[in-house]
Amino acid sequence: VGRDVAMIHAATFDYRGHGVAMPAWGGVGKTSTIAKLLRVDGVAFMGDDWAFMAGDGRLLGYAKPMFIKPHHRPIYPHLFHRRRKPLVPSALSRPVAQLTTLVHPLATQYPRLAALSRRWSPEHMMVAPETALPNATISTTAPLAATVFVERYDGSTVSLQEKDNGWMVSRLIGNFHAELARHSRDVITALAATGLMPAEWFFAQKAAVLTRALGDKPAFLLRVPATFSADQASDVIVERLLETLARSGIG
Repeated sequence: VGRDVAMIHAATFDYRGHGVAMPAWGGVGKTSTIAKLLRVDGVAFMGDDWAFMAGDGRLLGYAKPMFIKPHHRPIYPHLFHRRRKPLVPSALSRPVAQLTTLVHPLATQYPRLAALSRRWSPEHMMVAPETALPNATISTTAPLAATVFVERYDGSTVSLQEKDNGWMVSRLIGNFHAELARHSRDVITALAATGLMPAEWFFAQKAAVLTRALGDKPAFLLRVPATFSADQASDVIVERLLETLARSGIG
């Protein structure tokens, strides 16, 4: 924030020179969607999980290692031919992920243990973007053109709603905070409770950066049925994203 930049939890891509952010909760299908978007002419990879928005309107990519899970097999088949460790069957992915979430606060207190667990967890494999997406172009920055918040819900139809930027700023802040490691959230809460860093100041500073970054650019909420598999959901998300960008005159 001191550098007029705010971190967000989102998949990001460069579409013909236009930056597009796709914030979403974990497990919605960001990693699957990115792989399919990269089959579209003019799409470059920026990140599949975390990114930054600058107050001057730039979207900044973060090409960190990708976490590939068993349900990604149909989308990243080449990675499963060369895997170096066994992964749990897809049916066990969710229970193992829940167990990982429970032990994560303990593991992260010990950096070496955390690094070991990330590397050898049977829940996923960590792969560099250049390996997961061997033919992709990597983009590090692009002017932000649109933000589409994607979420799964209990309905049966796909819906798209245009939102104002105040709504999007609120969702970006809430989503980022919820996706932080538990001990990180506890530190922020403790700082606020002791008055060392008031909560209203903490969130207001980030909101100000995001408000400037979003400006008057279009913002949307895309809702996809929770019953869709990662493969089905990513197909729908790509289709709606491209339709929305075309209607908005982007690309």
